[in-house]
Amino acid sequence: MSNSPQLPATEHQPAPYHGPDKASLLARRKQVLNQGIFTLYKEPLMLVQGKMQYVWDETGRRYLDCFGGICTVSVGHCHPEVNAAVAKQNELIQHCPTCYLHPTVVEYAEKLVATLPNPLTRVYFVNSGSEANDLAVLMARVATGNYDIISLRNCYHGGNAVGMSLTSHHTWKYNIPPMPGFQHARAPHPLRGGVDYADPQAGEKYAAEIKEIIRYGTSGKVAGFIAEPIQGVGGAVPYPKDYLGRAYEIVREHGGVCIADEVQSGFGRTGENFWGFQNYGVIPDIVTMAKSIGNGFPLAAVVTTDEIAAHMAGRIHFNTFGGDPIAMAQGMATLDIMLRTDTQGHCKKIGTRILAGLDTLAANDPRIGNVRGMGLILGMEFVKPGTVEPDGPTCADFFERCRHHGLLVGKGGLDGNVIRIKPPMCLTEQDADFLLAVFAQVLAETKG
Repeated sequence: MSNSPQLPATEHQPAPYHGPDKASLLARRKQVLNQGIFTLYKEPLMLVQGKMQYVWDETGRRYLDCFGGICTVSVGHCHPEVNAAVAKQNELIQHCPTCYLHPTVVEYAEKLVATLPNPLTRVYFVNSGSEANDLAVLMARVATGNYDIISLRNCYHGGNAVGMSLTSHHTWKYNIPPMPGFQHARAPHPLRGGVDYADPQAGEKYAAEIKEIIRYGTSGKVAGFIAEPIQGVGGAVPYPKDYLGRAYEIVREHGGVCIADEVQSGFGRTGENFWGFQNYGVIPDIVTMAKSIGNGFPLAAVVTTDEIAAHMAGRIHFNTFGGDPIAMAQGMATLDIMLRTDTQGHCKKIGTRILAGLDTLAANDPRIGNVRGMGLILGMEFVKPGTVEPDGPTCADFFERCRHHGLLVGKGGLDGNVIRIKPPMCLTEQDADFLLAVFAQVLAETKG
């Protein structure tokens, strides 16, 4: 658009695209892909190339990717070091299941557990966050001998049967009977949670419902409690500082283990700490991770303690592609880049810059009810002015307009009223300023 803010300069020149045109590809897609696979935007966006924080469509137009393939691209699209590591492994052996020995899976597991506090020392590699959370639930039930799992309302934990049972969003469920053994507690929320975060007892008051669910909805014993340190699909929602500590204490008192779903918040994205749970001063018994771990490659993991992992011994449990050499090469190169270049510190620096700009926008526009998050996992919530009532239509229009200005962001929250900012962690200060300039432009365009 002619009045759009200007994208920062880049030296990368995309190769000309010679594939099928968008209209014919969309028509073919509709004939062969399951109808449940959706596209974003009223006019679907076709992406054919990516380099670090930028992506290009089939016409050669460049976009700043501030959604990161749904919080998945971490160190950058087509990072040259990651590409080189995968190409090298590809020439040696492409597939080696864990029923054989292979050095890469051990080397990567060692590097991964070194980023976690003790006693989190045992790794099981899988392929997606949904698989990781499914396995974590199995581990919790096998280790404790209990059955019920508690998760939070407004959470998202995956698209398989267990993941949908954990998830507490009607938009991500089908009209079929839910699996038994899953309960959902009230989640903290800065606008509509029922307890003000400024209340010094906010964490205790929110956690109290977990105890009530255990008392009235279970045998008095639970297998576990799972929570994202910052709710992702739910709209970048953090908790009062003492909430997870109090929740973990209650769950452990009733025989359960505590699971941190780090699929979106892990690997330094929050800026303050490498893992999201560390922002609350807790150590979970099981950690699940995906997305940023593989920088766009299907890779995930479950990390737990010796004690819990020992309950899996002697039983046949296997994942064909978990620990695959190519996935391990991708994951190890990604982690090496994160640690060497301090992406965590970078997320804090750039995220602080964006959050300050969002605060300024919110102070001057009553449609913005709340801005929140840590590092490069941020949210901006739209409400009807003068209320805390969600305003999904305004958010949807804002989302579409950002795309037309060359900026890709996400949209979430139960009511679709939260703009989600989760870019590759190589975002620059100039990119951050471009994002804020586009936001200001779109808000000005839509002001009544």
